Amino acid sequence: MSATERREREKQERRDSILDSAEQCFFSKGYERTSMNEIAHGATLSRALLYVYFKDKAAIMRGLMLRAGQRLLERFHSAQAAGGSGLEQLKRIGRSYYQFSIECPDYFDVLTDASTFAHLVDSDEQSAELAHCYEQSMACMLQSIHDGITDGSLNPELAAEPLLTANFLRGALHGVILQTRQHDPCQDNQPSPEQMIDFTLQMLNQSLRA
Repeated sequence: MSATERREREKQERRDSILDSAEQCFFSKGYERTSMNEIAHGATLSRALLYVYFKDKAAIMRGLMLRAGQRLLERFHSAQAAGGSGLEQLKRIGRSYYQFSIECPDYFDVLTDASTFAHLVDSDEQSAELAHCYEQSMACMLQSIHDGITDGSLNPELAAEPLLTANFLRGALHGVILQTRQHDPCQDNQPSPEQMIDFTLQMLNQSLRA
């Protein structure tokens, strides 16, 4: 490994350490109540060195939003890469979105509350990366929709507007996921979260099936 590669690896490790520390603080006590000193302490860095990597607390939050978006994108890519018809790909992508909300609830919340942090987003490189990450996740769905139209598993008339279709599918599933979080196991005759997700995916798929 060259000296340049070693320095770059060290820089990335420090950035990751800062984000790891920020995660613990933001997710346990909240963004507003977290100080840069606390993040620096958790990352075992000086406050001065912390500012070398992130210009302010908002930049660190954007870093976490990007990390969350990248984790979700990885799941979408894996779901799509498993193959099958376009309809099958969409079902797996939907399932992966639900699993993401269960296994990575804090990341899910960060992405869900992105509008809350809109004032933190400026025109820097991080913001461009965030936008690109979102576009790539939508591109996965769009590709699966196009595959479904091509292989005949999706009705071309019902999926005539792929971008609108992708936003409809994601928005509908997202709403149901939020609803499952209000599930009260003490209430009788209430479907379980898994039943709600299974039924929602089934209904969404049927709405587009050829």
